[in-house]
Amino acid sequence: MKEHLREIALLLFSTHCAVAGSAMAQDLSAQEADIQIGHREYSPYLYQSYPDQVFFGDTHLHTSYSTDAGMVGNRLDPDAALRFAKGEEVVSSTGVRGRLQRPLDFLVVADHAENLGLAPMIEEANPELLRDPQGKKYYDLVSSGKGWDAYQIWKQSAITMVDTLPNPRLQAQMWNRIIDAVDRHNQPGVFTAFHGFEWSSTPQLRNMHRNVIFRDGADEARQVVPLSAFTTLDPEGLWDYMAMYEETTGGRALALPHNGNLSQGLMFSVERMNGEPIDADYARRRMKWEPIYEVTQIKGDGETHPFLSPNDEFADYYRWDKGDFGFNPKEPGMLQHEYMRSALKIGLEQAAKLGENPFKFGVVGSTDSHTSLSTTGEDNFFGKFSGTEPGTEGRYLDLVSQDLRPDGDGSLNVYHWESLASGLAAVWAQENTREAIWDAMARKEVYATTGTRMRVRVFAGWDFAPDDVQRPDFTRLGYQNGVPMGGDLAAAPEGAAPRLMVRVLRDPDGANIDRVQIVKGWLDASGGAQEKVFDIACANRSVVEGRCESPVGDTVDVENAAYTNTIGEALIGAYWMDPEFDPTQAAFYYVRVLEIPTPTWIAYDEAFFGKGDAPPEALRKHQERAYTSPIWYSPGG
Repeated sequence: MKEHLREIALLLFSTHCAVAGSAMAQDLSAQEADIQIGHREYSPYLYQSYPDQVFFGDTHLHTSYSTDAGMVGNRLDPDAALRFAKGEEVVSSTGVRGRLQRPLDFLVVADHAENLGLAPMIEEANPELLRDPQGKKYYDLVSSGKGWDAYQIWKQSAITMVDTLPNPRLQAQMWNRIIDAVDRHNQPGVFTAFHGFEWSSTPQLRNMHRNVIFRDGADEARQVVPLSAFTTLDPEGLWDYMAMYEETTGGRALALPHNGNLSQGLMFSVERMNGEPIDADYARRRMKWEPIYEVTQIKGDGETHPFLSPNDEFADYYRWDKGDFGFNPKEPGMLQHEYMRSALKIGLEQAAKLGENPFKFGVVGSTDSHTSLSTTGEDNFFGKFSGTEPGTEGRYLDLVSQDLRPDGDGSLNVYHWESLASGLAAVWAQENTREAIWDAMARKEVYATTGTRMRVRVFAGWDFAPDDVQRPDFTRLGYQNGVPMGGDLAAAPEGAAPRLMVRVLRDPDGANIDRVQIVKGWLDASGGAQEKVFDIACANRSVVEGRCESPVGDTVDVENAAYTNTIGEALIGAYWMDPEFDPTQAAFYYVRVLEIPTPTWIAYDEAFFGKGDAPPEALRKHQERAYTSPIWYSPGG
């Protein structure tokens, strides 16, 4: 049989060469010995095609080209942001020398589309800007020392969503400068710089922002300009723009929503912006264009909320839950439409109703820093804005979000001391290129961390055994017999239950691991969504009835901003089979990992600068964490 196959292969190859012509035939000539049908190769990695590397990056960084950064003190352009992300020393806008402990693997300069580059244009007296009456007004105010007044005028236009500079030539000019910087720093295999921007829809000061990331290079990106919220406030309008981009350029685009906690229930609403109920078409479109969600960043952590998860002792973590951007206080009924876990549960309910899941998203973390410096280390945190950089007067009491009500009592104020030094996007891919990292985002093989670089892997399947998690070929087995984070299980075999294998390796420059948890959501017999958290591995202690038998302990010395890794474990492998599985009930599973307690950025600040004006209630120690994209189970396949 093998000899017969070899003869056919030689015949086909010689025929191809004859048709191709004598020159090609000479170049592609082959001997019988070269063709080895069914030959066993020595090297086991010749055809390895699964993702075997994790890359850490930031999909949400602002530079001086964002007007709400450049007009309030940020002097660092996209080039400086990219150099810093690649590990170079950069001097901040307030004169502080800074450098990352380790470079990032990728970065998205996601400047706001709305009046992109206004501050640099004012600084350089851009001729096109000065020809515009409003542009000239901004320039004159800044030149006369009234920069804050100029910013307040612009801010009012952003609040009312009235574009005072509707000049596409200005936007295109600055967009092309960003494109030039991004392409200059993109180094396939070493560092990936993505083209992207932030669409900043804020209807009635309710946050509906999305970051758009293009898979492509400069040629495609130059064919469009970023879509502004001045053009449309509706995410469906953004999807239309992205569809136009793909049709026009042949490229690819995706968007990441963020900060549902400031949306007043809009982010994961079951109603469209036009007031109509969402339908199957909406669900399909949303998941095509928005496959992942930014779950953690400086403006709060968005996994869950104590009101939504009262039995989860780790749910109360950096909550920004006072209201929107200063006009309206939060109402309890809004919360379920604002957080990751509750949105995933609503997604199951909507899938049962519509036949499509509108909230079947993966998760990443990123910073949303407006300093041009992507810093998530607690001991190296440069803050939200340039005015909150290390050593500044506004470091703690600067108003990141202000109570803007005419009769406001300040209860909607959010201060910088409430900020979280978060987060990072972790991506499982084969190589550090735009294509490989973007594709991983699109298939949701990604996870979020609050700034730590712990490595987390999870696979789910029907046939894994407890010892499989210890195998050296754990990853190969996971892909061969299961699905990774972001994947789907369907149609459970008779008598089977999902079995999950998890491996966690601590950040080599960070803290040990406290515990590994599985968060499960499912539809009960009545169609209502439920949730439960299972501890599946606890460092140096046992799991008793799905919970760690005791806390991990605490080595934090707050006064000196220090801790030790004498508790916890550096590497944890865990196997778990769902003990409550019902094959008729749709479900999702994601992994949450908690580090041991460590000092926060405020503790590090106070140890370096001395006690400041951070109030006693400011967190000085916490437990950093990671969240994986879910794995979904569907009864019907």
